[in-house]
Amino acid sequence: MKYRKWSLGEKLEILSSSEELGIVEACRKYSVSTGTFYSWRKKIFSKENRPIRKFNYNNPIEVLNNKCVALMG
Repeated sequence: MKYRKWSLGEKLEILSSSEELGIVEACRKYSVSTGTFYSWRKKIFSKENRPIRKFNYNNPIEVLNNKCVALMG
């Protein structure tokens, strides 16, 4: 399989779609391995990069927006 470099926006889109579809279905839809998915989730939602509030599965758009703001500076 060919190597693909994913942008931060694409990674966040895949992570947020897993909230609706489930992890396995989102990985199949975007052709991403589950190992890659879990490593992205670990890096993006690590303790150092956590927003002030805990990750809320009810409003993933707000959480992802906070993540983008935190990562961009």
